[in-house]
Amino acid sequence: MTIPEAPSSLLLRAAAQAAAGQHHPASALYVVATPIGNLADITLRALHVLSLVDAVACEDTRHSAALLRHYGLHKPLLALHEHNEREAAQQVLARLAAGERVAFVSDAGTPAVSDPGARLVAMAHAAGHAVVPLPGASAALAALSVAGDVQSGGFQFVGFLPPKARELEAALREIAARPVAQILFEAPHRIEALAAALAQVCPARALTVCRELTKQFETVAAMAAGELAAWLAADAQRRRGEFVLVLHGQPVAAEAPLVRAEPALRALLAALPLKQAVALAAELSGAPRNALYERALELRRESNESEDQGADG
Repeated sequence: MTIPEAPSSLLLRAAAQAAAGQHHPASALYVVATPIGNLADITLRALHVLSLVDAVACEDTRHSAALLRHYGLHKPLLALHEHNEREAAQQVLARLAAGERVAFVSDAGTPAVSDPGARLVAMAHAAGHAVVPLPGASAALAALSVAGDVQSGGFQFVGFLPPKARELEAALREIAARPVAQILFEAPHRIEALAAALAQVCPARALTVCRELTKQFETVAAMAAGELAAWLAADAQRRRGEFVLVLHGQPVAAEAPLVRAEPALRALLAALPLKQAVALAAELSGAPRNALYERALELRRESNESEDQGADG
C-alpha cells in the first residue's frame, strides 16, 4: 500500500523546484519575511531557504517553532529579540564564521522593520558576511496598497508613535504636516488614544484603517481621521487586533492660475506694451485676461512708485 505524501512534503518539494536555480551561499544571513497572519502567505523561496539553513534566529522560539512545524520543518532555534539582540547576534556571527547559513525571522512580516533585526544585520555586514533579503508579507505595504492615496507622491513608514499623550500629539503634528502618506502601527490597548489625538490634530485628513490584516476578521475602512473614535465606539470588536493606519498625504492646494502666470507676466511687461504682455500671458497660462490686466496695472504702478522713490533718494 502506498502511503500518500504529506501536504508539507509536497509543499517543500514544490518550493525546492521553484527556487532550485537561485544560489544560496554559505556563511550568509537570510532575512526572511513570514506571514502576518495568514499562513498561506509564505513564499516558496522562503520555505526553500528555511529548509536549507542550519539554524533560525527568531524573536520568539515558541512562535517560530509552531510556524516551522506547520510547514513540516524542524530547525535549531536561537532566541534573538529586542532585549538580547547584541548578545544573541554574536552567536549568529559565530555560526556564520563557521560556514553555516542562518535565517532570521521576526514573529510576523518583514524582519528589522519596526521589529528586531537591524542590529544583527549591521553586525553581519560589518563582519563581512553576505546578508540576503527574502521579501514577502509586510503589514505596512499591505495597508498602503489598499489605501488608494492619490494625494501624495510617496510614503513614509513611522511605525509606533510615542505612548505618552503630550509626545504622541507632538509627533502626530509633525508627521501630519508632511506631504506624503504616513504609515502608523498601533496596538489595540492604545488605539483609542491615537484616535483622540488624530481628532485633535488633523480631523479632516483622509485615513485608511486596517485591522487584523490577512486574518479571519480583517477590516479595511476609509474615513476622515476625526471619525476614527466614533468608528471604534460603534462596535467593540473593532478595538481588537493589531492596527495599521495610513494617514493620507497633506493635500497640496492647487496654485491659482493668476499666481502661476505672474512670473511670465513680469517678464513680458519688461519687454512689451502692457496690452500685448497681458494677451501673451493669458494665452500661455490660461489665467483670466481681465484679472491679468488688473495685476499688470498694479505691477506697473509698483514699478513707477519704486522708480520715483529712487529718484527722490
